[in-house]
Amino acid sequence: MLKIKNLFITALFFAPQIFFAQYTDVINSNRPGETMSAYAVGKSVFQAEFGVYGIKEKHDLLDYDASGFGTDLTLRYGAFLEKLEFILDLEYQMENFDTPYTSYKKNNFRQTVLGAKYLIYDPYKNYTKAKNIYSYKANHKFDWHSLIPAVSIFAGANFVGADNPYSFSPESSISPKIALVTQNLFGGGKWVFVTNIIADYISTDYPSYGYVLTLTHGFNDKWSGFVENQGYKSDFYSDAIVRGGAAYLLSPDMQIDASLSTNFKNTPSIFYGGVGISWRYDGRYKEKQMEFKKEEKAKKNKDNDMERRETDYQEQERKRKSKYE
Repeated sequence: MLKIKNLFITALFFAPQIFFAQYTDVINSNRPGETMSAYAVGKSVFQAEFGVYGIKEKHDLLDYDASGFGTDLTLRYGAFLEKLEFILDLEYQMENFDTPYTSYKKNNFRQTVLGAKYLIYDPYKNYTKAKNIYSYKANHKFDWHSLIPAVSIFAGANFVGADNPYSFSPESSISPKIALVTQNLFGGGKWVFVTNIIADYISTDYPSYGYVLTLTHGFNDKWSGFVENQGYKSDFYSDAIVRGGAAYLLSPDMQIDASLSTNFKNTPSIFYGGVGISWRYDGRYKEKQMEFKKEEKAKKNKDNDMERRETDYQEQERKRKSKYE
């Protein structure tokens, strides 16, 4: 998804800036877009992201109309390392199909993915933007460092049951899924740009390759909005989808969201909208926070000590010079 403390992706804005850790002051949710952010939820943090959606399809070539609804649930847990996150992604869909000759129903899991994500590069680690106390313009010019993205990799597996109508095969299967995730922060964190490059169902007869690009803007401490473009291609099915929506922060650990999606073709044409909620439990992360606070306090004391030494030195120099004047 992935980034002022605004909503689900606004949390991503701060991800690389708070103690150089994955944990953020406000919830870091991938909803309501389809991109996976580069940053993890934080060690020992548990997070659930749940949504419901309605869908409408019309296929001009096959002459059918379909409507239905679905649910999606993502469970995320940070374990072992700050940079590591385990993910379970589930999606279940139910549809009614109507043709000139018959009607039928289709329902099953559209997606069951279990995997892990690891941050391999953080451009803000050990980086502090220099401040120019003499120039407002210098402090507000474009930060070229923001062009360097955070980079993560995701590796997991698709689990498909037998006789799944959303599958390309009647047999059950387990197949790999991998993704390259990048994330950039712009405008002091008010804008975040996330990309996902995905290879899915790799070992099957119908591998799928795709991308998701998401641009998010934080409007204030509660509201943010996003636009997204998603494309995927395989011998089984190909499409390009545009998506937009907004999210609202209810509390530091909870947000709600809504989005609309559509495509640009009629084989089939697709339109769907959804709402969702994200919640996290970070009670076990307090000890880690205290460690960071102690480190920050120690650094602050060290800086104050150096400042006192510099002041004392300057005072001694002043007295020495006045002695010989």
